[in-house]
Amino acid sequence: MALDLSETDSLLNALPEAALVLDPDTDRIVCWNSHAARLLTGRDDAAPGRFSRFLGGSLPRFVVFLEEVHHRAHGWTRDVALRTEDGRALKCELRAQPFGGPGDGPGGLIMVMLTDLRAFDQRTETTELAETFRAGLVDWKRTEGFFAELERQNQLILNAAGEGIYGVNAEGKTTFLNRAAQEMLGWTAEDLLGKDIHSMIHHHHLNGEHYPSQECPIYRSFRFEQVNRIEDEVFWRKDGKPIMVEYVSTPIYDQKLLVGAVVIFRDITERKENERRLREALDEVAGLRDRLEQENAYLQEAISTERAHHDIIGNSPLIRQIVARIDLVAKTDATVFITGETGTGKSLIATEIHKTSGRARRPLIHFKCSSVAPEDVEVELFGVRGGAGGALRDRPGKLELAHGGTLFIDDLDEMPLEIQGRLLHALQTRTVTRLGDQREKPLDIRVIAASAAPGDAARRSGRIREDLFLFLSVFPITCPPLRDRPEDIPLLAAHLLKIACRRFNRPVPVITERVVQQLQAYDWPGNVRELHNVIERAAIVSQDAKLIVELAAAPAEAVRHGGFQTEARMQEMVRSNIVAALREAGGKVSGPNGAAALLQIRPTTLYSRIKSFGIGEEEWR
Repeated sequence: MALDLSETDSLLNALPEAALVLDPDTDRIVCWNSHAARLLTGRDDAAPGRFSRFLGGSLPRFVVFLEEVHHRAHGWTRDVALRTEDGRALKCELRAQPFGGPGDGPGGLIMVMLTDLRAFDQRTETTELAETFRAGLVDWKRTEGFFAELERQNQLILNAAGEGIYGVNAEGKTTFLNRAAQEMLGWTAEDLLGKDIHSMIHHHHLNGEHYPSQECPIYRSFRFEQVNRIEDEVFWRKDGKPIMVEYVSTPIYDQKLLVGAVVIFRDITERKENERRLREALDEVAGLRDRLEQENAYLQEAISTERAHHDIIGNSPLIRQIVARIDLVAKTDATVFITGETGTGKSLIATEIHKTSGRARRPLIHFKCSSVAPEDVEVELFGVRGGAGGALRDRPGKLELAHGGTLFIDDLDEMPLEIQGRLLHALQTRTVTRLGDQREKPLDIRVIAASAAPGDAARRSGRIREDLFLFLSVFPITCPPLRDRPEDIPLLAAHLLKIACRRFNRPVPVITERVVQQLQAYDWPGNVRELHNVIERAAIVSQDAKLIVELAAAPAEAVRHGGFQTEARMQEMVRSNIVAALREAGGKVSGPNGAAALLQIRPTTLYSRIKSFGIGEEEWR
């Protein structure tokens, strides 16, 4: 909603009390009226600025209050202490609601009304005093005689009151006190009547500092004709124990002559103790929250470090093409459908898309359909309301958890078809409803799906719904198998070997050309995942400076040619293998590091084969 500042200023200035419009996201006061400017800065024409400069240490409480306003569409509090621009403390009641209505949602503007409680209390007390006077208290007698008559006529009322009530004359001497005051203070009427009550119950602050009577608000009531409301002082019992009290001290007049004051107080020790415990609990929660945030940041860093090897490795044209497609789609919110054999890195591509997208600061939620029982897929995906389906409490699903971020659905073809239909509805309507609940919740997610089977094949086989496939296949990406990019194998092997050796605390062995050729000749049915396992196993079994790998006996060419080779092709492979061994051994045939040892045959046999194949020095140099 566009904000017309001129109309808003007119609206605010028409209000009889302090009001302002706040932008919580920027901590900026968009506009305020003269009452708010005068209350907070002391000047009618002060320019608005950052609201937090008036909060001081109350900023956390104000943030909690804003969350309540966003949740309930309105709110009020007296727990947020404000400070004026010159540092003077303000006791205010804050009332707030989203500016423009509840439809604006979190993140919109907030209208805040400020009520100065001191001024409000003065008005209230003046009204109460006027009502008291109209009720007949103006007929009280002078000084002790006046209070004695009041006690005689109203003793039952005074003693029935739950609050403590006592009176003092213009000299500070006690003139009466009710039963509740005696019970709370432990002093009897005989102990206090006619005595200087300040020196008996109000002589020291809680921290032990002396409390002079000239500073006491009760004495000010009849010396300076002030009504004082105090919420944070102590009275001292006869046994020497303090009680926290709040009290109102009101001057009393007889025929317009000031004769003393009446004090109404209540014991708030238990309330203050509860408030203290609540503050400690809030501080503990805040500390736990901060620690949790730190731990979360640490874990995220640890996870990133642990998964650093998941960065895309390779320089083949196929890999460069995938990287280019990631760069094209990452900055958009388009759905992506990734296909490829098991172990080709589909989840890696999904992670890279999320990490370079505008949603990178929000979670990437991975949901692998094949790892969840079919009957549990719906609950895991959509969540469940407590009491439905045997659930003991509310539990959000993966769709809710991914709100604002990215949902990666792996093995989509393993999801039951009826769940696929409900998933499509949720993605199209951008809403999600938990099982057992009727409330729809808004859904803002980016979806990346993956399948080990080619999309067309899964669709034709009926394992993926046609409409869901079309919805998700906005931007398809195909992960090539490792056998189609053998030029990437040396880089992958070296990268995985460093990680494995660091993990096992072993020195990194050398990957020889013979090992590279051995790795490139293998078909890798398990793709990069299988390569990772082979390299880890090689890091364990390699005891010297060179890497030793253990692979299945059948080379890739045998698979590609139906599982057999011609004799000519076999001889060619033997000759190439001998040349590679000589190159690795530097032309040396016998000895511990000779080509014969590498090939695990006798030197005389190798000499014979070199001669029969006509292998010259120029071939292995």
